[in-house]
Amino acid sequence: MSYKPAIASMSLGRAWVHQLPYKLDQAVANNLTGIEIFFEDLEYLARAESNLAPSATLSSEAQLHAAQTIRTLCDERSLSIIGLQPFMHYEGLLDREEHTARIKKLELWFRIAKVLGTDVIQIPGNFLGTDKITGDLDVVIQDLKEVADMGLKERPIIKFAYENLCWSTFFDTWEKAWDLVERVDRPNFGMCLDTFNIAGRVYADPAAADGKTPNAEEDMKRSLEEMVRRVDIKKVFYIQVVDAEKMRSPLVEGHAFYAEDQPARMSWSRNARLFAFEEGGYLPVLDVTKAIIQGLGYKGWVSMELFSRTMNAPGSEVPKEHARRAREAWEKLEKEITGWQSK
Repeated sequence: MSYKPAIASMSLGRAWVHQLPYKLDQAVANNLTGIEIFFEDLEYLARAESNLAPSATLSSEAQLHAAQTIRTLCDERSLSIIGLQPFMHYEGLLDREEHTARIKKLELWFRIAKVLGTDVIQIPGNFLGTDKITGDLDVVIQDLKEVADMGLKERPIIKFAYENLCWSTFFDTWEKAWDLVERVDRPNFGMCLDTFNIAGRVYADPAAADGKTPNAEEDMKRSLEEMVRRVDIKKVFYIQVVDAEKMRSPLVEGHAFYAEDQPARMSWSRNARLFAFEEGGYLPVLDVTKAIIQGLGYKGWVSMELFSRTMNAPGSEVPKEHARRAREAWEKLEKEITGWQSK
């Protein structure tokens, strides 16, 4: 495999609005051959299969049954499940009883991953408040080593793809995420590199008048040069390629996307991502992707992981339209990759 296109299941529409089988149909119809399973889709399917209310406790058996259903749906459509995500709010918890509960949850996720037929679990950088998590590297590294060592005991081995989110409380850049990967130092603990979350912190600031950080171009160039120098490609388990809208006005109080309880970049991410090459996008997506593919020599799955206000809209056109947009983005990106490799 050199490069294959994938999409995250929630990027085809949120689970409480759109049925998973139909979303998978649209992915296949648009030549997307891989799927990231967003846990929300599995959870909603499990509740539907068990006829459970949203507030009812979901049993392990119900979740495993839903995983088998998803595996069957994907096998029938020749879709590869490239990962399960997101294993949220894990590292650095101050409440160690909650940490123990997360570890117990992970044991179930291992069983779910095996049923799904995937060996990758994604961990996004924790974005809980400083009243709930610590950035103490000793604690964080020990937490991440713990799950990596658990994954090494599984057969097949479970890999963890850690992803910096551009609004993560402590680990919001690829540099900080890579530092964790190096310190954890386990063969099954690596990264998911996401063009949005990389550029969304170094280059973009949706709360700024021009949508950029003060030295956006210079800082982005330096960051990508450092990435090519530092990152071991063996630890890049897969990549996500998407863009985002430039806000017409700063995303501050009074803006339609503003939420008092979350950072501006998180509100921006949830509402205004775009597929690559779409009108209104302004992140240096191609520069980031080129650094990963040409600079690092990455080969593997390329996922179109989109979050947008449009995912919540009703109607069968939503999954169909999102799948079409993802396909068009991939086709354009594939041409770019071919061009890089021919030089």
